[in-house]
Amino acid sequence: MTVRIQTADFDVSAEIAGLRRGNPKIGAVASFVGVVRDVNDGGAVAEMTLEHYPGMTEKAIEEIVAQARARWKVLDARVIHRVGTLRPTDQIVLVAVASSHRGDAFAACEFIMDYLKTRAPFWKKEETGGAARWVEARESDELAAERWRLKG
Repeated sequence: MTVRIQTADFDVSAEIAGLRRGNPKIGAVASFVGVVRDVNDGGAVAEMTLEHYPGMTEKAIEEIVAQARARWKVLDARVIHRVGTLRPTDQIVLVAVASSHRGDAFAACEFIMDYLKTRAPFWKKEETGGAARWVEARESDELAAERWRLKG
């Protein structure tokens, strides 16, 4: 299991290759890459700044991955989340999950991403045409995470 918080960009292909390297039991890898959009809530976004608490954020993400591993047959997982100032088209996050079968990989990947959006301690500020605003949690993200609790 790898969890990294970093300012530098990441190479998706290299990260997935590293996740798979040398493990013949892996039959599926599911991944998600989040990217900065140029618009949010109807306003143009020039850049976004992500902040976090070092140490606390990694621990929270490690716990989310551990929960996924307890629910599904996950052989390995990799979560990379960027912080600092990002611009539209920049990659923000990579979640990649390796399993023997696609169902476990897909479910665990989606679970991790849903919980990252709602449980990991990140703060996002958007710059929109000279003004700045903190991004509030979306109800849709909370509902996505809640469905996993309802599934048991």
